[in-house]
Amino acid sequence: MNFTSKHSTMLPVLPHACMWRRRWFSTAVDPSKLPLKGIRVLDMTRVLAGPYCTQILGDLGADVIKTEHPTKGDDTRAWGPPYADSLNGRRGESAYFLCVNRNKKSLGISFKEPRGQKVLQQLAAKSDILVENYLPGTLEKYGLSYNHLSKLNPSLIYVSITGYGQTGPYRKRAGYDVIVEAEFGLMHITGEPDGPPVKVGVAVTDLTTGLYASNSIMAALIGRGRTGRGQHIDVALSDCQVASLANIASSALISGENDSGRHGTAHPSIVPYESFPTKDGNILLGGGNDRLYGILCEKIGQPQWISDSRFVTNEMRVKNRNTLVPMIAEKTKEKTTQEWLGILEGCGMPYAPINDIQTTLSHEHVLARDMVRTVNHPECGPIKLVNTPVKYSDSMPGIRMPPPTLGQHTDEVLRDVLGMDENQIAELKATGVVS
Repeated sequence: MNFTSKHSTMLPVLPHACMWRRRWFSTAVDPSKLPLKGIRVLDMTRVLAGPYCTQILGDLGADVIKTEHPTKGDDTRAWGPPYADSLNGRRGESAYFLCVNRNKKSLGISFKEPRGQKVLQQLAAKSDILVENYLPGTLEKYGLSYNHLSKLNPSLIYVSITGYGQTGPYRKRAGYDVIVEAEFGLMHITGEPDGPPVKVGVAVTDLTTGLYASNSIMAALIGRGRTGRGQHIDVALSDCQVASLANIASSALISGENDSGRHGTAHPSIVPYESFPTKDGNILLGGGNDRLYGILCEKIGQPQWISDSRFVTNEMRVKNRNTLVPMIAEKTKEKTTQEWLGILEGCGMPYAPINDIQTTLSHEHVLARDMVRTVNHPECGPIKLVNTPVKYSDSMPGIRMPPPTLGQHTDEVLRDVLGMDENQIAELKATGVVS
């Protein structure tokens, strides 16, 4: 199905449009290899869940226009340290902002100004997708709600990302990742069995929500290809968190009982399947079925445990977890992590060292899979970014543009998308509507 924007054929072609698109694909990427080439996204999001969603669209080739507060920008521009060093001696960009804003153009604009609202309405009329993450009802008073913009552009796919959704008793509450992790089960099942609940090491609910949102947008594009109509997509962190409870939620629903609590690195339904201590660290061992458990027993020099009636099936191993796990731990502590990696090499059982982040980012497999890229930032020079993860046989998504500086593309967007002249742009800047 052809996802090319209907706006390229149904709206007048602006004199600078082709020039703008050529500059957009400023790196050596064949535009025909980008699945979302020709799709324009108006990105009215900040922080993580929304920007992560729109970055995925940008990686796939969409033209993403990121709107930001004209003086402060996205909240995460100030979320540091660390900051990337600036070439001019000023404070550079925060690492947090850099992680989710590549392949975007920055438009510094105030939608509290009537003329700013007008600019955004004009951009929405020329866009395929709008993504926002304000509290329900916030954009209504500025003429930027779905009900208003869909009248200007019936084919607009309008995505609202919030903590608790557009409906329900909590709809007006602000919802951050850690809050939702706490209230909707994830924190309760995360941590050591004898320790307090803890949050996941990254804002996984935000990231999951961004993924759900981008996937929903793809479905809406397919639907629009059949009907010509856009729609409003309501994506809530709370809903995505509940959905992500997966087998834990299913177990509670089927059994009618509460969850089994925190298991640290262990699995509630599979034994052995967790981290074990070594002489100098830890190693993760995945004896996920009876065959793999047998391999583990052989490799640690205890083949008699395979036929031990207490451990002969996974069900029995789960029942006798508190007996078996310490027995395995006593054996793994006899050698270093590296020694165990050598012993387990090629055995067919899943295993892994527990690496820190720097070790991960310099891991030979990570580098072989092209997961770290160096790009040239306009203020910070060469910086390293994590690359888009999915590989295609024909398409070539990836990093075409570094994360933008605040308002870096304001003139381009106003001139090339909306057809404004230099005097109009200068007036908007002089009155603080744009930056």
